[in-house]
Amino acid sequence: MTGTGPAVERADSPVIGYRATRSATATRTDTPVRDSPQSINIVPRTVITDQQDLRLTDAITNVSNVTPSSTVQGRSQNYVIRGFATQLFAVDGVLTNPAINFYPVERDLANAERVEVIKGPASVLFGRGDPGGLVNIVTRRPTVEPTVDASLQGGSFGFRRFQGSVSSALPDIDGLAARLSFAAQEDPTFRNFGDNTNRRVFVAPAVNWTPSADTRVYINSEFTNQHSQYDEGLVAFRGRVPLDNIRRYYGEPFSRYYGEFNAITMRAEHDVSENLTLRQVVSGQWGVFNQFVARANGINNAGTLVTRRDQTVDSRFAAVDTQTEAVLKFETLGLSHTVLAGFEYSNGFRHPYSQQGSLAAVSFSNPVFGALPGALGFQADLKQRLELFGFYLQDQIALTPELQLVLGARFDLGTQYYFNRVPGSKTQPPEQQLFGASPRVGLIYRPFEPLTLYASYATSFAPQTANLLNVANPPPETSEQVEIGARIDINPDLTLSAAAFRITRDNVAGNDPVNTGYSVITGQQRSEGVEADLAGAILPGWKVIGGVGYLDAQMTKDRIFPVGNRLVGVPAFSGSVWTTYDFLEGPLRGLGLGIGVTHVGSRTGDLNNSYRVGAYNRVDAAVYYDFDAHWRLSVNMRNLTNARYIEQPTSQFINTPGAPFSVLATITARL
Repeated sequence: MTGTGPAVERADSPVIGYRATRSATATRTDTPVRDSPQSINIVPRTVITDQQDLRLTDAITNVSNVTPSSTVQGRSQNYVIRGFATQLFAVDGVLTNPAINFYPVERDLANAERVEVIKGPASVLFGRGDPGGLVNIVTRRPTVEPTVDASLQGGSFGFRRFQGSVSSALPDIDGLAARLSFAAQEDPTFRNFGDNTNRRVFVAPAVNWTPSADTRVYINSEFTNQHSQYDEGLVAFRGRVPLDNIRRYYGEPFSRYYGEFNAITMRAEHDVSENLTLRQVVSGQWGVFNQFVARANGINNAGTLVTRRDQTVDSRFAAVDTQTEAVLKFETLGLSHTVLAGFEYSNGFRHPYSQQGSLAAVSFSNPVFGALPGALGFQADLKQRLELFGFYLQDQIALTPELQLVLGARFDLGTQYYFNRVPGSKTQPPEQQLFGASPRVGLIYRPFEPLTLYASYATSFAPQTANLLNVANPPPETSEQVEIGARIDINPDLTLSAAAFRITRDNVAGNDPVNTGYSVITGQQRSEGVEADLAGAILPGWKVIGGVGYLDAQMTKDRIFPVGNRLVGVPAFSGSVWTTYDFLEGPLRGLGLGIGVTHVGSRTGDLNNSYRVGAYNRVDAAVYYDFDAHWRLSVNMRNLTNARYIEQPTSQFINTPGAPFSVLATITARL
């Protein structure tokens, strides 16, 4: 179904086709992508719609060197970017809660206009962050013109979903428009959960007010609640994960999870003049999650029995984030400057309380439900508070028409209180004083049109949020990246980009090899590699998006794990390509065909490299038909060859199998 976008693309506007040309993620100013000093890849809503992506992970695996990581036991989504796992992402430039260590629900894409991935450290603008990169979801803005779209979906394994969006100007107030995006789905999945199913409801009201040509106010809110089966997947034994039965489940039907995430963000901008814009952002986030689950925690030497425990966790969290910024444009000494100056304040907390007990073991090859939960006893009581003040400055300098220099620096200071009370713990620690300096420098050179070359150095800073046993106030993570890259427009609608990089990460947390459920500080890790991405239209009606990458990601310093071990879940080679062809004329006009291939190489499942999961190739396809400008029928097929594979290895007892062949039918109406 063809959408209509603005005559001139903006960083927050819809994208026509598969290639975006502008973004604010890398600079926080509306800047052409080719003027970014770091690699940035954008997945427009058109791609999400054609592929019928239901997970954030599915959308960003269109990007090179991005692969799925843990599902957090079926509760949320993580991903590996340039060799480093992260669950952190931003919505309209605001990061999720600074204190939580995972997003407590699966992020719905019903209100996503585009999903952007900036590769490498991004702390100069976003503060706390992971070294591999940052995902930023740009939401759908309200429109003055009335629009309605709705989709009804049904698919394999009992999947069903309804989503929609309504947008229009509101009466009586000039310049006021609103949008309501929503989605509800039920997903029993292919896994053997008994009669249980996964459910999620997502509602996102948004208001946009433009009282005058120089003033803009945007309020976006999101409310999600999720009931899902707690699912750790398959168990590794003797160096491998058996795939003879991907439905095999080592939990119990009572293993249920509830998560709730809410957020309201207000963004106000005022153009004082054509050269000065003031911006204020205020965001509040809050929520809860709780679970009562069965967890695998051991396997006997013969590989016949999996030992288990039952566990409850009750957690609540909240945060506030404010950003005060000014964007100033001026010229001096013949040089053009775009200066961003900002102050950010973040304050968040989380408080999970957990209990555990014993639970009967089950067969490794044929687990059977029916174990009764054991008596619960105290396990841990974690309290974390994090308060940060960030000051940042960036200058985009046009030295010549062909040469640009980007300079930036950020300073974060604040306090963190982190105390995980476990049996035997006594003294509560004092607050930890935090300080992080995050410089960035980038050089952009266009020797001739349409080629752009760039080089950059960037850093990141992140307070620890991992669950460490008997460690008070662990040191923050730091990282740095060196990157060189190029972008070239093969034709006016098709762009090829490539980059080579090296990232070094210090004080990183990894899974504790002795104490299940905890983490340890593992020293230093390094990832270096190369990548290439292609996005746009090859010919009228023929669109493509995809990328390939190579990574060498390993331990470089450590006192626990062997130096040289590969990082968890990181393939040496990975890549994907998705292409569609729309018949624009003749008797087949309205018909569209799509096909895609995803390759992920073999990966290690833990930092000990005690086991590996195999490489996989997945083939997907789509057929859709636009009856007219208002109706589309589509059928998406995933894993056409019915390949068996592990999508996400996390640890010996947590390995998520990929779904078998599945079909999803969608009917979409747009008014």
